[in-house]
Amino acid sequence: MSTQLKNQTELQAALNRQTANWTLLGVKLHHYHWYVSGPNFFTLHEKFEEFYNEAAGYVDELAERLLAIGGQPASTMKQYLALSGLDEARGGENAHDMVAELVKDFASIAEETKEAINAAEELGDQPTADLLIGIRSSVEKHAWMLNAYLG
Repeated sequence: MSTQLKNQTELQAALNRQTANWTLLGVKLHHYHWYVSGPNFFTLHEKFEEFYNEAAGYVDELAERLLAIGGQPASTMKQYLALSGLDEARGGENAHDMVAELVKDFASIAEETKEAINAAEELGDQPTADLLIGIRSSVEKHAWMLNAYLG
């Protein structure tokens, strides 16, 4: 296998992993949105909705970019669960635990996105790198804000 083809395959795998991560995170965020309670209910309920809407947009953008570069996006829950490095919501988390789990998830996504950006840049695929840079920037900001919330 040529280096170019190997790099292209690795980039497609990285994009599929991100598609899976964002799909799983979207499900987790819906769970948190529905089950959050306590004194910060209104703030977190609204924030989790904002995050799951963002996640849905990323899933679509990543899958369409993957198709545009000749890949095949994962599209089943079985595939998402196998590909994602994130954990599903456990159920029974309190508001603090929900936020702490999201900080961890966002950090994981940021790190994986960094690797995918490097793979795209090695291929000279600036449109994919740009997409991933935008996602990484947003995720890092979310992690910072959630960490500030946690104190």
